[in-house]
Amino acid sequence: MAQFPAVRMRRLRHNPTIRRLVQETHLTLNDLILPLFIHHGRGVKNPISSMPGHYQISCDYLAEEIEEIMRLGISAVILFGIPEHKDALGSGSLQETGIIQQAIKTIKALNSELLVIADVCLCEYTDHGHCGVIHERNSIKDLNNDATLELLAQQAISFACAGADVIAPSGNIDGMVAAIRTALDQEDFAHIPIMSYAVKYASALYGPFREAAQGAPKFGHRSTYQMDPANGQEALREVALDLEEGADMLMVKPGSSYSDIIYRCKQAFPGVPMAAYHVSGEFAMIKAAAANGWLDEKKVVLEVLTGLKRAGADLIINYHCKDVAKWLGK
Repeated sequence: MAQFPAVRMRRLRHNPTIRRLVQETHLTLNDLILPLFIHHGRGVKNPISSMPGHYQISCDYLAEEIEEIMRLGISAVILFGIPEHKDALGSGSLQETGIIQQAIKTIKALNSELLVIADVCLCEYTDHGHCGVIHERNSIKDLNNDATLELLAQQAISFACAGADVIAPSGNIDGMVAAIRTALDQEDFAHIPIMSYAVKYASALYGPFREAAQGAPKFGHRSTYQMDPANGQEALREVALDLEEGADMLMVKPGSSYSDIIYRCKQAFPGVPMAAYHVSGEFAMIKAAAANGWLDEKKVVLEVLTGLKRAGADLIINYHCKDVAKWLGK
């Protein structure tokens, strides 16, 4: 291979047009998914203190929200609900009148072309804040994996009946994809894809989200069903299992803190669409640093999201979505 001075790598960097022509990774609006937090009631627009620019909104604010989303060119949203009532089984999420069911119907009536992804989990709807059914054995409370599967299947069917385009199970419950895929197929929803949170770590970066979705666990922690942040090979096993069970798309969460995992999963399964979730804590850290003048928010956000794409993410769920839409539109 030729060496310096015959080869000068800077030749392709000297001119801005050349830099654009040889750019390897491109971030576009089509890559981005915006999370929305839907609150029960009417007239609700609660600012989320740890997530500047984001709100818990009631369904009557969706017209305003969807109008802005479409004007910005954002084509996909993922929904999280804050119900009026919570119980041990999260039964409010299974009802036709549930908050997410209402939101899906409202959004589809406003704009049928906007892609609506429904997060399927129970933590936002249970009074204990865990992602499934809790049982107690020898005075120790733990999540009952198999009893949870039936509820997740019911929730997925209810969201599909309301008009969801994609089902996204997020609880890291063993067998969740198979249970949901079987239920969807039996109820004539074989066309609806599953975006599985296949690799979801028990991260400390979810704090702002738990404020936003009001779903923090009331006791214990989620390390018995979410992954150990120290593990990498385990991620490949989780992905392989979910694909065998019928997942159509995969997700790694958190995003930028686990870009090595995104890369490894994409290399192992190159033909499968891969999503990254740039989570609330990652968002909040950038926002806080920018507010203090410690970094250039636009440059950092675009660098981070481009890095996720370079690692192998085809889709990125992120809270910077509206700002990025404005920046990319210029």
